Amino acid sequence: MIFRHFLLIFISSYKTRVNKIIMGYKTKIQLINRAKSEQWYINFPSAVAQAMEFERGEVVEWLIDDHQRMVLTRSEESVASLKKKLRNKNLP
Repeated sequence: MIFRHFLLIFISSYKTRVNKIIMGYKTKIQLINRAKSEQWYINFPSAVAQAMEFERGEVVEWLIDDHQRMVLTRSEESVASLKKKLRNKNLP
């Protein structure tokens, strides 16, 4: 299962670099209506979450670029810990 996701990410990355194709994942926006509130959900495909190395419970922030684009940003702490983890993986 993990190998399959890695392979999909690798192939996607290779196609993007070689053919200059931007790959994407379509996702439905879900709305849950309740008596006193509504909640909107956007789910990430597993391959995207794994490629970004999201952690369970990680807090991110959505920035609205325009009516067509939203930018998801991570906290500086999340990025710093991810970089530290990657450095430790690459040590001999």
